[in-house]
Amino acid sequence: MYGGLSIHVLRCEHAPVPLALSALPTTQTAAVPESADIDQLLPVLAVDNLPRLIVLGEDAALAAVLTHLMRTEQLHVEIGYVPVEKTYASRGYQTGTGNTAARRALEGRAEPTPLIRDDLGKVLVGRAMITGVGEEKLTGEAYVDDAQLFSGKVTVMIISPTLDLPGVRASVRKGLRQRPWLRGRAAQLGTPGAIVTRDGVRADRPVPRSSFYRHHEPWLLVR
Repeated sequence: MYGGLSIHVLRCEHAPVPLALSALPTTQTAAVPESADIDQLLPVLAVDNLPRLIVLGEDAALAAVLTHLMRTEQLHVEIGYVPVEKTYASRGYQTGTGNTAARRALEGRAEPTPLIRDDLGKVLVGRAMITGVGEEKLTGEAYVDDAQLFSGKVTVMIISPTLDLPGVRASVRKGLRQRPWLRGRAAQLGTPGAIVTRDGVRADRPVPRSSFYRHHEPWLLVR
């Protein structure tokens, strides 16, 4: 127990454990936790009135944890995030890194934060990059809410969560030039074919459409 909270640490692969977290109960997983790993923690967290889980790892690890909590309706669990180095999520959510992030994960308050998911039911915490298939440019049409983001060909479409509402921002690059961000509740793309990379994890196959949008329920970010 820590100040009335029950805290558990999820250490992903070889992430260093900051001194502030070294005495806490810890579960070791792969770099991206499997659903079975998180399932084993849920009964432990369920017995506590104020459960808090601290994720040591990269953006893909945090996304996997939140995806599982969303699918199992466990978003009441407070989540701290402790990456080793700066990531898209650590910048966007202003968590810090290393020891600084560890202290915030221990001592901070949980705040309801927009939870961004895609049409496959996977959570995005840092950045999604959507590109064309092979060496082709991304072809299609995309909107953020009712505003057109692009129509035609671009190098890449970029989507990120935001710390505050409405929850999603999106932009495109043409060559090396990036257009201004558009913000909204949802970003949607229709295309003959595209490859989506979520938080550094590249999809296996092309898709004809992709949507990222704010889930009806927030997650509890500690910072």
